Amino acid sequence: MKTSEELIDKLNLPKHIAIIMDGNGRWAKSKGLPRILGHRSGAKAVREIVTACAELKIKILTLYAFSVENWNRPKTEVRALMMLLEEYLKKELKELNKNNIRLIATGRIDELPDTAQNALKKVSDATSKNTGLVLNLALNYGGRAEIIDAINKLIKEVLNGKIQIPVDEEIFKKHLYNGLLADPDLLIRTSGEMRVSNFLLWQIAYTEIYVTDVFWPDFNKDELIKAILDYQQRERRFGRI
Repeated sequence: MKTSEELIDKLNLPKHIAIIMDGNGRWAKSKGLPRILGHRSGAKAVREIVTACAELKIKILTLYAFSVENWNRPKTEVRALMMLLEEYLKKELKELNKNNIRLIATGRIDELPDTAQNALKKVSDATSKNTGLVLNLALNYGGRAEIIDAINKLIKEVLNGKIQIPVDEEIFKKHLYNGLLADPDLLIRTSGEMRVSNFLLWQIAYTEIYVTDVFWPDFNKDELIKAILDYQQRERRFGRI
């Protein structure tokens, strides 16, 4: 009997997978643990999924790591999340290079703590020549914020005579945070919530969405393969008949 991985059509893999990593807090609560231990377990899941995507030759993986709304959480939790981010980056640099993974970041990065910005820059620079999976961390990110920031960039360029109006979709997309990246083919949301939570609002216009009840800390390679197999059963028409 073939394994789930052997059933995957390697010719029909999603080029870009985006994931809303939800359920760390509820996972911890279900086990009577502090929320931060849920986030720490979630970081372990990140490592497994990043490695799995690299092995499957997925081109881009975007992870919703910290939203603009997350600043409203208790300050102790926010500090712990930033420390966990820095810890992850320091620990995983060697593994990223080993697996030929390039790290980039999406969001209002200049508003993150200086130590987090420095850690991101160090890993981004150290992996910039890698040619395999692009790991895109959405940090201090919001879909509406991204669209507003793109509009403001465009207004400045129009006023400076660098761009002529009217502006088309191609020009607009280039002004998004990482506008040269292909749009996601597959969006995965863990923990069963049926919403997109202000994530990649422009980019997911025709993205296939897969929702699982599994909390993020329990989302592993087998669960990823289930999502990919589900994706491969769909017919993507992009508005056509």
